[in-house]
Order: sequence, then structure tokens, then C-alpha cells
Amino acid sequence: MGEINTPVSDAAARQLGVLELAYLGDTVCDLYVRERLVKRGYSVHEMHRRATALVNAQAQAEALERIRPLLTEEEAALVRRGKNAKAHHAAPPGVAHSVYGHSTAFETLLGSLYLTGRFDRLTELLQAAMEDLL
Repeated sequence: MGEINTPVSDAAARQLGVLELAYLGDTVCDLYVRERLVKRGYSVHEMHRRATALVNAQAQAEALERIRPLLTEEEAALVRRGKNAKAHHAAPPGVAHSVYGHSTAFETLLGSLYLTGRFDRLTELLQAAMEDLL
């Protein structure tokens, strides 16, 4: 079993599908939000309420739009791949397909940055995405 936060090469990350990166990226986003909420001293109920409001398809699609101007060409290309990924499941009830695609794109970017050890860039983009929300 690998260690936590052991980066892989760009080549190894490219070998993974965008849905695998998105799977990891969703957890990265959730952890980022939950860690900040814990540090604010909210009750468990309030942390859960705030986390579910920030870690969902609609909120993640909006987060992507906030950081889109900050993306490098390589990051933007990865986002496009994530947006166009064909999930083997339907979008959650009440979530438009386009919103779900943008959410998946955001998660794909986060998963890639995390997996390749670009933690400073990951933090920079998450701070910009969540600015004034946490």
C-alpha cells in the first residue's frame, strides 16, 4: 500500500481515466471544505449543512467557473477532458447533465493536481474557488 500524499508522475496520472481522477478529486474537495469547517469550530450539524452545500454538483460547477480564468493551458485541457467524460451512471436526480459535466471537470482537475503532488497549485485553486464561501 502506498503512503498518503505520495505523488505519481504526470505520465502515470495520464494513464488514469478522467473519471478515476474525478473520483479522487471529489474527495479532495470534500476534505478541503471539511478541514476548514472543523477549524472554524462549528457544531457537527452546522459543518454537515455547510459541507453539503459546498460539495455537490452545482457548487462544484460554480467553483470551476470562478477559477476558469486562472487555469493554465494544460489545466484547461484537462478540464475539457473531464467535462466530456462519459460516466457509466446518470447525473444525480435534479442535476442537469451540463452541470454534472462541469462538476466532473472540476473534480478531474483537483484529482490530477493532488495525485501529481502539485499541492501548492491545488491549494491556490481551491482557495480561489471557495473564496468567501467558507
